[in-house]
Amino acid sequence: MSIAGFIGQLFAIVLALALAPLLTGWVNQCRAWLQSRSAPPLLQPYYMLHKLFQKDVVLAHNASSLFRTAPFVIFGRMVLACAIIPSLSTDLPFAPAADTLALVGVFGLARIFISLAAMDVGTSFGSLGGRREMLVGFLAEPALLMVIFTTAMISQSTSVATIVETLAHRDFIIFELTMIHEAMILEYSGRHLALIEWASSLKLYAYSCLGLALFLPWGIAEKDNFLGLIGAIPLLLVKLGIGGFFLALIETVNAKMRIFRAPEFLGTAFLLAVLGLLVRLLLETKV
Repeated sequence: MSIAGFIGQLFAIVLALALAPLLTGWVNQCRAWLQSRSAPPLLQPYYMLHKLFQKDVVLAHNASSLFRTAPFVIFGRMVLACAIIPSLSTDLPFAPAADTLALVGVFGLARIFISLAAMDVGTSFGSLGGRREMLVGFLAEPALLMVIFTTAMISQSTSVATIVETLAHRDFIIFELTMIHEAMILEYSGRHLALIEWASSLKLYAYSCLGLALFLPWGIAEKDNFLGLIGAIPLLLVKLGIGGFFLALIETVNAKMRIFRAPEFLGTAFLLAVLGLLVRLLLETKV
């Protein structure tokens, strides 16, 4: 483990924890501006987290240990995901701990925990949100896997760092169904709710960094390149800012998607990912 790699790994984790709420605040601001509404403060997510951490936790009398531990597991999974996605450098000591396939499993585990926790208390609204969350995950994760398979074939590896290095040397709409997410966390309060909201921001940050690493990998420092690591920080901020604006733009120009249309949308994404994989196989066969 090199010193530059250790510093890059530490920077990646600290930057994810610090910038994830800022990215959420930026997307909320852009969405409000595009809708001609008064925008909330850019630092509003930080104020909300600070306020929630100061409050006491109120739990239902029939809440099990799963309900109590789910926020910590979800938050830990999102931090782990941010730690193994190359956002600043490909020299990450934690990267060998999980490849792209395991990364999808990390996201899936967090989804399972929040869905089970939503159904644990037994409220009808929480159970409905948990079931819808599992439905969306069942349809979205295969599409993500097919995209990863295609990029893995290009680099001949499932390592996230190797894929990014390979794509950098060669000349998905993220959406949250609001009532799904909010329905699952209605019974949480205090620091538990703060951890879940922070984890939600980390999820947006992780998916954004994953998309930037796969499709816009330029500017990410390679191994033993400390100067490149320093230069990657402002470039990451610029890319996240532009990406957050376009995310808010897409959410604004598109109407809220009904849950019954989600299978059509995600099924199309899966078929396009399969088509990309088949095209890659045909090109390799001809070569």
